[in-house]
Amino acid sequence: MPFDVREFPANGALRRAETTASRRLVALWLFGLCAMIWVMVVLGGVTRLTGSGLSIMEWAPLSGTLPPLSESAWQNLFALYKSIPQYQILHPGMGLAGFKGLFWLEWTHRLWGRLLGVAMLVPLIWFAATHRIDRRLVPRLVFLFILGGLQGAVGWFMVASGFDPDSTSVAPARLVLHLVFALSLYVAILWTGLSHLYPTAASAGPGERALRPLAIIAAGTLALAIVAGGFVAGTHAGFEYNTFPLMEGRLVPADYDRLQPFLANLVGNLAAVQFDHRVLATLAALAGLGAAGVALIADVSRRVRAAALALGFFLLVQYALGVATLLLVVPIPLAAAHQANAVLALTAAAVLLHRLRPVHRARA
Repeated sequence: MPFDVREFPANGALRRAETTASRRLVALWLFGLCAMIWVMVVLGGVTRLTGSGLSIMEWAPLSGTLPPLSESAWQNLFALYKSIPQYQILHPGMGLAGFKGLFWLEWTHRLWGRLLGVAMLVPLIWFAATHRIDRRLVPRLVFLFILGGLQGAVGWFMVASGFDPDSTSVAPARLVLHLVFALSLYVAILWTGLSHLYPTAASAGPGERALRPLAIIAAGTLALAIVAGGFVAGTHAGFEYNTFPLMEGRLVPADYDRLQPFLANLVGNLAAVQFDHRVLATLAALAGLGAAGVALIADVSRRVRAAALALGFFLLVQYALGVATLLLVVPIPLAAAHQANAVLALTAAAVLLHRLRPVHRARA
C-alpha cells in the first residue's frame, strides 16, 4: 500500500527538517571546497612569484605525494633542476638549501591539490550513498570532480612550458589557462552550493531589476581584468611602467601597438598588456561602486544590498592593492594579497548575481 506523508504531519515535518539540514550540510561542504580552491590559487600565485613552479620537473600524481626521503633523492632532483634555463640564467650557483626553499613551496601547492581532490571525492561518495544529495545533482558534482582532476593536468601542461631551452618561466598563455580553469571551477562549485542552499530565487522588484545590469557589467569586467592580470603576471609586465596613472608620461603608452598583427599586442606586448589590465580594472571598480551605490538607495532586499556592498568594497580594495603592487614594483606579499583579494571580489560578484537571478531560472 503506498505511503503518503500527508497522512502523517509529524513525519512530513521531520522529513522537511532533515532535507533542510542535508541542504545546509552539502552547501557547507561545497563552500569548504571553494575555500580550499582559494588557498590553492593563492599558493599558485606565490609559486609563480618566486619561480618555484619549475623546481619539480615531473608529474607524478601518486608517487609525488611523498617528498624526497634521502640525501641522494634530493641530489637527483637538484641535478634535474640544474639542467633547465631557470637555474642556469636566474639562479646560477644556487645551493641545495636554496633549491629546497623552491621545492617545498611547489610541493605544498601540489599536495594541497591532492587534498582538494580527496575532500571532493570522499564526501561526494558519502552524500550520494546516504541520499543526502538529490540524484539529479550527482552527475554535475561528478563532472566538477573530473574537471578538478583535469586541472592537475593543465597545471603540468603549464609547468612543462618552462623547460623550454629559451625560457626561464612558464608560457603566459598556459599560465592564464591554468588560472581561468581554476577560477571557473571555483565559481561553478560556489554557484552550485548557493543554488543547493537557496533553490528558489526571490521575486525581483524594481530595485533588483535596476541593479542587475550593473552587477553583470561589474562581474564581466572583473573576469576580463583577471584574465588580463594573468597575462601581466605571465609576461612580467608589472615590472615595467611603474607609475600611475600615466605610463611614461602618457595615458596610453606610445608603443601600445608595436606588434603585428594588432591582436598580438593583447598577449605579448608588455605596454598593451598592462594598459588593458589597468582599463579593465578601472571599469570593474567603477561598475562595482555603482552597483553598491544603487543598492544603497534602491529598494532591494538586505541580502542583495549586502552582496552589492561587498562587491564594491572588494573591488575598491583590489584597485588599491593593484596600484600599490605596481608602484612598489611587485613585492611578493602585496602581489599575493592582490591575487587573493581578486578571488574574494569574484566571490562577491557571483553571490550578487545569484541573488539577482530571475525567478524562472532558479533551479534546485
